[in-house]
Parts: sequence; structure tokens; C-alpha cells
Amino acid sequence: MVKTIITTDPIKSVPENNTHTNDGAELVFHGRVRDTENGEIIVSLDYEHYPEMAEKELQNLGEKTLSKFPISELYCIHRVGEIPIGHLSMQVIIWSQHRLEAIEAMTWFISTLKRDVPIWKHAVFADGRRIPSKCGHDH
Repeated sequence: MVKTIITTDPIKSVPENNTHTNDGAELVFHGRVRDTENGEIIVSLDYEHYPEMAEKELQNLGEKTLSKFPISELYCIHRVGEIPIGHLSMQVIIWSQHRLEAIEAMTWFISTLKRDVPIWKHAVFADGRRIPSKCGHDH
């Protein structure tokens, strides 16, 4: 099962789920807005997206991940709009029988999301400047 959501609402903590009785791994990733961009202090990140296409692509990516890796379920919520530093921008949860397949699936899912899903982010500075944010470290 795959569930994906794009929202402007704050992301809450992970809901407890005891229904995965066949899964020994529940891997949770939180993407959080850090306070710097290229060594400069920022106040927030502003995520923009192309709604219909981003929602469709995110769901398709979740389904592709489920078919590519031996995982049983994937949940992803991605926040858009202006998000202050320290707040969550994304939460991904993957369930699988063992941790290794969950870790591999998570790594592939997030890397592919950053590359293919039409969600763009801009760093916002205290003086109002906005610059595109790039994740050059993502492999």
C-alpha cells in the first residue's frame, strides 16, 4: 500500500501503527529545515510545486518504490509553502520485513523524489532575499 500527501499544514509526529505484524522494520525519515544555505543563515525554506503533477508523480514514485523493493508499505507526506527553520518539510515511513530493504528503498525514494517530483525550494533570508536551494550532496 502506498499513501502520499502534499499539504500546507505542519507535519505531526509519527502515528503509532501496530498493524504491521509481519514487518520487523519501520524506517522513519524526517526532512527538517536547517538554519543555513550555502553557509548563510536563513529564516525559512519556501517550497513551491505544480499541484496536480506533483501529487501524481509522488504517488507514482511511491508505487514504483513498492514494486522495485521488497517493502510492504510506504507513506510520504511533503509540506509545501513557507516552512520555518527547525520544522519538518517531509516525513517518509517505510515498512518491510527486514531493515536493509527499507534503508535501500528509502535512499532510492528520497533521491528520486528530489530529482523527479516537481517541488522546488527557495531559501529565504532575514532581509527578504530568496535564492533557489540545491542539494548538491544528494547521491
